[in-house]
Amino acid sequence: MKIRILSKTLISAVIITAVSCSGSTKETRRPVSQIKIETKTNKLSWGQPIQFAVSSKLYKGELDETKVFINDSLITTEKQAEFTCTVKKLTQVGKNTIKVVCKNTGGNEGTNYKTFDVYSDIIPQQMTYQVTKSISHDTKHFTQGFEINNGFLYESTGENGTSGIFKKNLQTGKVLQSVSLDEKYFGEGITIFGNSIYQLTYKAQKGFIYDLATFQQKNTFSFESKEGWGLTNDGTNLIMSDGTNLLTFIDPISLKTVKKVQVYNNKNEVLYLNELEYYQGFIYANIYTTDFIVKIDAKTGRVLEEINLRGLLGTYNTSERIDVLNGIAINPENGTMYVTGKLWPKIFEIKLLKKE
Repeated sequence: MKIRILSKTLISAVIITAVSCSGSTKETRRPVSQIKIETKTNKLSWGQPIQFAVSSKLYKGELDETKVFINDSLITTEKQAEFTCTVKKLTQVGKNTIKVVCKNTGGNEGTNYKTFDVYSDIIPQQMTYQVTKSISHDTKHFTQGFEINNGFLYESTGENGTSGIFKKNLQTGKVLQSVSLDEKYFGEGITIFGNSIYQLTYKAQKGFIYDLATFQQKNTFSFESKEGWGLTNDGTNLIMSDGTNLLTFIDPISLKTVKKVQVYNNKNEVLYLNELEYYQGFIYANIYTTDFIVKIDAKTGRVLEEINLRGLLGTYNTSERIDVLNGIAINPENGTMYVTGKLWPKIFEIKLLKKE
């Protein structure tokens, strides 16, 4: 079996051996062909067409059919041994996988894979900020989640023994209501969906669901990722980060994974996605340990803007325990953005500006 991916000009090649697509389980399987990938560059761009050639060489028997999949979606089924495929538009940034399955008339199958990277076609707009207001923030709060709902600010905090959820006055930062986590849990991101607050924990692979009005725990849930980081929702699904470049969409009722979106800019995968905020089709994410927030197209995972908040906190007493920028909340009523950090003394209302 041979798969060859072609772009307009060809300058590089990667060769991988395929397995036989026939022969009994008692036989020693032998390579029947090679996979050769030749592209103009080592990376492809979102929206770019891709063409690849498939050649099936059987160890014995006659070819019945060959199926080609990209990311588990069937692209074509062919009866001939050699053919070409064209995908007019690559719509998933990140790692994409071609899978070819050939079957002989005896029912034996062989499968081969090739993974390739797709990068964003957009150079992110560079953004800066203007502070329009500041609000007091409790320096004991190790901020993990940040969200505005019905004019109130909701914040989740981390660290074992001090993790909890706090409802605050948006104008003053005063705590109006709270609930604490058992000290064995390290709290992470929260989001409000319907009449419930969903909360992640760091390494327990466990989440909690609370009644929005009373803060009483209603349920628990588990998640696939090894770690829980940020959490938001798009009105249909919960959206979770885990410190990688993946955003996991979770059904809020079944709590099963719906899909995963990889986040890439035009150069790299974007790692360390932390606290999240969804607003009008876009996801804003803190990049952990940095002063940057990225604005992400929620459907494609492409980074559209990079927001540099360097210098936001200003000068402070270096003896104070100040940690990293973390926390993004957008008021759905007027689009105003609020940001803070772990153990910071202030919450900042900011206006985003294009960097000149």
